Amino acid sequence: MENYSKARVVEQPSVCPFSGLASDTPEVRVKDGSKIRNLLRFALNRMEANPRRETEEGGRPEGGQQEAPGRPLCKQIIFTATGKGVSKAITCAEVVKRRVKGLHQVTKLTYGTVQEVWEPLEPAGGLDSLTVSRNLPSIWILLSREPLDGDQPGYQAPGRYDALWAQAASREEGGGFMGPRAGPRRKRGGGGGGGGGRGKGPSRQPGRPRESTKGYS
Repeated sequence: MENYSKARVVEQPSVCPFSGLASDTPEVRVKDGSKIRNLLRFALNRMEANPRRETEEGGRPEGGQQEAPGRPLCKQIIFTATGKGVSKAITCAEVVKRRVKGLHQVTKLTYGTVQEVWEPLEPAGGLDSLTVSRNLPSIWILLSREPLDGDQPGYQAPGRYDALWAQAASREEGGGFMGPRAGPRRKRGGGGGGGGGRGKGPSRQPGRPRESTKGYS
């Protein structure tokens, strides 16, 4: 590709796989450079009756903005991300599930298309423009207060996450899945010199012949 230069990039994002959503359902698009603090502030203001001013990351809302009291709470919210932002979207969804109890979850995986158009550096050289298409995986996470279809793939029922985390912490304190570690093992086998070997007699100095006892009474 040394004879080409990238002219433009056309992105065709994936379509939302959820149907029958309410018109006021917020859709949070998470990017690689998004701050989790800001994403959680927006999501919790729409889903929590009394949102806390401090987020899970210990930060405060920028500018001290807070929605007016008496706002209608949303019954559902969507987190979506592509590429490197997928891990941040999952983190946001898990934090919201801890703060707002009883949420049902459905996770869908789709693909978006990115087309890169490359133009030749020398148009008179007889080279044609190139179009390169790439598929990018996308994640869509739907959190709902109302029950969802439990038979569809990707469904997760509400659970007690505090008990799960407490169990993981107890395993770490106990030394993991294999139990507490044993003490240092003693080496087996022969040791160093000094006659400590097993089954060995006293050592004889090298170079001195053994004296004969023949002829003595």
